[in-house]
Amino acid sequence: MRKGMISACMAAALLVTPAVAKPGFDKYVATLKAEAREAGISEPILERAFKGITYHERAVSSDRNQPERRLTLDEYIPRAVPDWKVAQAKKLYRQHYDALKTIGEHYQVQPRFIVALWGVESNFGKLQGSYNVIEALSTLAFDGRREAFFRKETMAALKILQQGHIAPEEMKGSWAGAMGQCQFMPSSFINYAVDGNQDGKKDIWQTEADVFASAANYLRKAGWDDTYTWGRQVQLPEAIDRTLLGTQSDKAQSLSEWQARGVRRMNGHALPTVDIDAWLIQPDDEKGRAYLVYNNYQSLLNWNRSHYFALAVSHLADRIKFD
Repeated sequence: MRKGMISACMAAALLVTPAVAKPGFDKYVATLKAEAREAGISEPILERAFKGITYHERAVSSDRNQPERRLTLDEYIPRAVPDWKVAQAKKLYRQHYDALKTIGEHYQVQPRFIVALWGVESNFGKLQGSYNVIEALSTLAFDGRREAFFRKETMAALKILQQGHIAPEEMKGSWAGAMGQCQFMPSSFINYAVDGNQDGKKDIWQTEADVFASAANYLRKAGWDDTYTWGRQVQLPEAIDRTLLGTQSDKAQSLSEWQARGVRRMNGHALPTVDIDAWLIQPDDEKGRAYLVYNNYQSLLNWNRSHYFALAVSHLADRIKFD
């Protein structure tokens, strides 16, 4: 849903064009309201949530016209993890260290990965999107290409409003409905958002403690293990069997097995002598970057099924720690 060369929040930062009238849209919205009423959403919330919304052509255009040209990782990583973002990540890591340390220990997620996700998803909260989430989701559901998915997300967004975590007028996000500083879809919010500062609300838009705790909770539930890192870039022998590459469960092998197959660290040295399974990936082609990745990387893919996203987060986290 959210894979691609840029995150949904970056796309949402583009100029938002005016919504337009669309035959049949109002009747469709009436069916959404009826479904929401049956699910227990109150009339006052429905009135405020759907007030003034119309069909949003740009949301549909964005959904149907994802960028076709794909950068190589050699081109993409420096753009996704520039020096200025690393410097900002380190500054914010130090600034929020006490809260990050507490959250990291509670959810057993290294704080540097929380900050890296924050940076990649929304540029540390600066790019959250300016679309009315209910309007964008209703538009995409009406469009019909992925109606069931967006209709479900609309209901989840209304549930969030019913629970009082944010006012309907303030629920903003990307063209696809991804919200807040961690760019959760509404269903992800329902499943993973956390009240990090214990004020009774799960505020991923303005409250850093909630953003950090929600991101950490997501990773933990996706199988994160803070005993290990995410993986490493490696050198491959020329004769590597390329059928071994991939992140499917049956592609995992131990580091000692990869060592025996000729895979080495980037400096040519032997792989670590650690008893852990890893997957070999080469997202571009046989001449592109290769990585051995661990289960934590799979957790990042659970967040967003893009290798480019997962590697941007991983590289930023490493630079927070090692630079």
